[in-house]
Amino acid sequence: MKLYSVSDGPPSLACRQLLKALDIKYELVNVDYGKSEHMTKEYEKLNPQKEIPTLVDNDLIMGESNAILQYLADQYDTSGKLYPKEPKLRAIVNHRLCFNLALYYRNISEYTVAPIFFDYQRTPLALKKTKIALDIFNTYLQRENSEYAAGNNLTIADFPLITATMCLEAIDFKLDAWPYVAKWYENFKQKHPDLWEIAAGGMQEISYFEKHPPDLSGMDHPIHPVRKNV
Repeated sequence: MKLYSVSDGPPSLACRQLLKALDIKYELVNVDYGKSEHMTKEYEKLNPQKEIPTLVDNDLIMGESNAILQYLADQYDTSGKLYPKEPKLRAIVNHRLCFNLALYYRNISEYTVAPIFFDYQRTPLALKKTKIALDIFNTYLQRENSEYAAGNNLTIADFPLITATMCLEAIDFKLDAWPYVAKWYENFKQKHPDLWEIAAGGMQEISYFEKHPPDLSGMDHPIHPVRKNV
């Protein structure tokens, strides 16, 4: 098994957390985002979307971190706790995965990560969208009164939500106004230090780049505006 990963990418880090939780032996292939290794023809053969991460498990080759998390848990979690099969429990996990992909991580990354790496600004609108995402997640945690993102057991839903929230800590954004999110976040760190260590490594890189923006002026990105260094 191979995981093509970027060292500070929240989707990649979430997949690595699950692989660690499942104690799966695999080869970690670091894709150098700054050198545009994900844009090469060779990588495109693995992932036509040219996105990271990509999992290779024998004859299965797939991108999309949510799908990777779902597959790994279905295939390798003998306990059945990380991705429960009971329909209602699984529905909540699936919901949190969709919520993270469609709104939570999208809004947070737009405010935190995008301005670090590309020619974007931290706007009042982006901040508002981040606060909306936190408001909603805080409400879910409060309403369910749950220890984890999708109930009282650790599931695959926690990993992408943790790595998304980590981006906020990386820029020293405080969670005081969202006490249920803050409690969930700190609880994960304390109860799963080996899994948190993976996210912390990415956070350190993002924190460094926050203070020392990387030079990506040589990148020809098809979507994001590249900051041109003068």
